[in-house]
Amino acid sequence: MSLTPLTAMSPVDGRYAARCDKLRELFSEAGLIRARVRVEVAWLRALAAHPGIPEMDGLSEQELAAAAALGDGFTDADADSVKAIERDTNHDVKAVEYHIKRKLEQYEGWKSRLEFVHFACTFEDINNLAYALMCKEARETVLLPHLDSLSEALRAMAHAHADDAMMARTHGQPATPTTLGKEVAVYVSRLRTARDTLAQVPIRGKMNGAVGNFNAHVAAYPDVDWANLGRQFVQKLGLSWNAYTTQIEPHDWMAEYFDALARSNAVLLDLCRDFWGYVSLGYFRQKIVTGEVGSSTMPHKVNPIDFENAEGNLGISTALLRYFSDKLPVSRWQRDLTDSTVQRNIGVALAHSDLSL
Repeated sequence: MSLTPLTAMSPVDGRYAARCDKLRELFSEAGLIRARVRVEVAWLRALAAHPGIPEMDGLSEQELAAAAALGDGFTDADADSVKAIERDTNHDVKAVEYHIKRKLEQYEGWKSRLEFVHFACTFEDINNLAYALMCKEARETVLLPHLDSLSEALRAMAHAHADDAMMARTHGQPATPTTLGKEVAVYVSRLRTARDTLAQVPIRGKMNGAVGNFNAHVAAYPDVDWANLGRQFVQKLGLSWNAYTTQIEPHDWMAEYFDALARSNAVLLDLCRDFWGYVSLGYFRQKIVTGEVGSSTMPHKVNPIDFENAEGNLGISTALLRYFSDKLPVSRWQRDLTDSTVQRNIGVALAHSDLSL
């Protein structure tokens, strides 16, 4: 059975596929491979630019540009090539390394320097930076813009209904008067706070070798300031440097990121339930869309399905996000692999949150 939106098991790749295109581009298998290639190539170019590694000296501008193009011009065919190699290696990052070497060996200057691809790196050096870049782009291009758009729509609604009196309800019972605009303004304030918390989470990365000590680096080139080079490299990617790690970046920033998004989800879920109630009370009336059927047996109905679907998606997202933030910072000694399969679901959690927005 071929994979299509109709045969996909997950609704984010099936029923809601069109709404998840941007996140799929980032967090799909192809997106992960693309990010890994970007990191590998950036590291290779950092090595080539360092005066303390003389073997890398002498590459032409054309040869350096060819390496950069592997990341910038990554295609679906390249992703297929990496997956074909992985069928033999049974190691996804090693397959990326071999793919890059095969691409570069056609250039004379690279032939004697191919072993600098993935030089002194462990799997996690590449992986932690790839996921950091993916989460950074998702935050900047999808999550924050959609939170801002919703906040702005609510702000306009708060002003439009600032003088529309309504009975407040506490414990579900009529209380004292309020205005619809004021109640909406509460959500504007809460969402902006949640949005700013998410925006301020520093996204960290490491590039320090097998167990975080630069062992292979120093053995090969003892006179290079590897800690400084690693810091500059990570910061040039637009990430924050984590100087103290085991083999893995400890994922504490991920816990902060996912907790912040879960807080945003909680505000949104509260909004969904309140607005659902306002629809039920008649404060809001839903628009009839020509051709749409509100019920299979009661065609006069217009059900508040967008708020209900949003609530359901928020619940799925938050359940995953809470698990991520509890699980990912925990690893046996210097490394175990339990984080790897969990991280592959990051895009799913973000997609359910974004679907609700």
